[in-house]
Amino acid sequence: MRIHVATDHAGFEYSTTLVAHLAAAGHEVVDHGPTSYDAEDDYPAFCIDAARAVVADQRAGVEALGVVFGGSGNGEQMAANKVEGVRAALVWSEATARLAREHNDANVIAIGARQHDEAEVLALIDLFVATPFPGVERHARRIAQLAEYETTGRIAGLLE
Repeated sequence: MRIHVATDHAGFEYSTTLVAHLAAAGHEVVDHGPTSYDAEDDYPAFCIDAARAVVADQRAGVEALGVVFGGSGNGEQMAANKVEGVRAALVWSEATARLAREHNDANVIAIGARQHDEAEVLALIDLFVATPFPGVERHARRIAQLAEYETTGRIAGLLE
């Protein structure tokens, strides 16, 4: 699987470890930056680049997911979710990592690097990557509604 990674200064320390960890597990990893530590960096461009690459790969038939992280993961999730086709989930536990894939078919995981130690970060990402979307009809229907709103501004059945 191809995994696109992006961070900010708060997560920069983990990025090298994460890239090596994912590569050792057999994944093709694309690091969208930053390439050096800068306490004043701006995460949106890095996270949006990674999110765009995930969507482009998936639309081309390439199995791909994304990992974005920073201090809390909140801003990184918000940035990734600005990209059409991205379903980025803020994950802080095994349950949220699993449910993000099983219920929401999330294609990007956002994690707060200041909220977890390195072992927890790696475990949450591994669980997210390993969990398939089972395609349960009610979940697929809801995901389709989100995509419809994202592209048209409407949802069938939405009271206006």
